[in-house]
Amino acid sequence: MWPPERRKLWGWASYYWGNHAFTTSIITTFFPIFFKEYWSHGADVTVSTFRLGVANSIASLVVALSAPILGAIADRGGHKKRFLIASALFGSVMVLALNFVGKGAWEWAVAFYVLASVGYFWGNVFGDSMLVTVAEPGKLDMTSAVGYFAGYLGGGIFLALGVAMSLEPHWFGLADAAAAVRVILVLTTIWWALFSLPLLFWVPEPRPAQRIGVATAVRDGIRQLAETFRHVRAYRTVFLFLVAYWLYIDGVNTVIQMAVDYGKSIGFGTSNLILAVLLVQLVGVPAALAFGRIGERIGPRQGIFIGLAVYVLVSVFAAFMRHPAQFYALAVMVGLVQGGVQLLSRSLFARLVPPERSGEFFGFYNMLGEFAAIIGPFLIGLTSYLTGSPRLSILSVIVLFAAGAGLLLFVEPGAESRPATSAPGR
Repeated sequence: MWPPERRKLWGWASYYWGNHAFTTSIITTFFPIFFKEYWSHGADVTVSTFRLGVANSIASLVVALSAPILGAIADRGGHKKRFLIASALFGSVMVLALNFVGKGAWEWAVAFYVLASVGYFWGNVFGDSMLVTVAEPGKLDMTSAVGYFAGYLGGGIFLALGVAMSLEPHWFGLADAAAAVRVILVLTTIWWALFSLPLLFWVPEPRPAQRIGVATAVRDGIRQLAETFRHVRAYRTVFLFLVAYWLYIDGVNTVIQMAVDYGKSIGFGTSNLILAVLLVQLVGVPAALAFGRIGERIGPRQGIFIGLAVYVLVSVFAAFMRHPAQFYALAVMVGLVQGGVQLLSRSLFARLVPPERSGEFFGFYNMLGEFAAIIGPFLIGLTSYLTGSPRLSILSVIVLFAAGAGLLLFVEPGAESRPATSAPGR
C-alpha cells in the first residue's frame, strides 16, 4: 500500500493521464481532420477553418468568463474535487455525443466539441489549483512535472492507439478511417472518465476555514469576482507574471492548435501530420521530467526562458521547411519544450500565489491561458490574409514569445505570496 502522500500525488496525476486523451487525440489531431473531411463535408476549406476557429473561440470565451467565478466558489466552499469530477464527466459525455453526429452536420459537431472543451478546461482549473495542496514542501516543480509526465504518457499511449486505428483500420476489424474515429471518440470518453476515479478516492479535499453550501458559495463567488481583480493587482509579481504568461502561452497554444492546419496548408499528408503529433507526445514524456529537474536546479523562470527561445527557433524553422522529415524534426523540438514551458509556468505561479486564494488565482491563470488562445490563431490568419503566405504567418507568433519573455524578466520569484504595500490605482 502506498503511503498517503504518494497515493495523493498519483491520484492527482491520474486525472491528467486521463484527460490528455482528449487534448492529444481530439483537440490536436482527429477533430480538426475529421471536422474538415466529414462533418464539414462539401464546404470550402476556408469555410471549415473559419467554423473550427469560431468553435475554439467560443469555448475559450466561456472558460475565460467562468473560470474566475468557479475558482472562487471552489475556494470558499471546498468544492475543488467535486467540481473537477463533474467537469470531467460532463466533458467526456460530450465527447461521446460526437459519435452520433452525422456527415455534414457541422453545427452539432461544433456544439458538442465546444461543450467537451469547456468541460476539459474547467477540469484543468480545479486540477491546477490543487497543485499547492498535493505537492510536498519544496517539491512544486517535480510535482508539476509528474502531472505533465502522466499527461504526456497517457495521452501519448492513447494517441498511439488512435493512430494505429485510423491508419490501419482493418487491423481492428473496422471498415475505414471514419469508423475508426468514431471508436476513438467512445474510447476517449471511457479513458477520461475511468482515470479520473483515482483522484476521487485518493486525493483529499482540503477543508476551508468555514465550509459553506454551494448556493452560498455561488453568491459569494460572484460577489468576489470584482474583488479578485483587486486581489491580483495587489500582488505586483503575480500581476506581472499573469500578463507575461498571457502573451507567451498564447504562442504555445497557437502552435498546439494550428500545427495540423498549417501542415495541411503547405501540402503535407494526413498520415505525416498524425505521426508528427504522436512524436510530440513521445518526446514530451521524458522531456517533462527533465524540465522538472531543470526547474529545481536553475529555477522555473530560467527554464521558461529556455523553452521560449526554442519556440522562436521552431517558428523560424517552420517557415522554411519543405519535406515531411523536417516536420518530424519540428515535432521533436516542440515536444522537448511544450510541456516544460507549461509545467514550469504552473509551478512558478504556484510559488507566487497566496495558498488561501489558489483556486481563485488559478481561475485567472486558466482564464488568461484560454482567452489567449484566441489571439494567436487570429494573428496567423490575419498575417496569412494580408501577405498571402502561410509561411510568413507562422513567424508572427514570435512577437508573442518575445513580448512574454520581456515581461517575465520583471517577475521576481523571491516575492512569492507577498502583496504590494498598496494595490495599483489606490
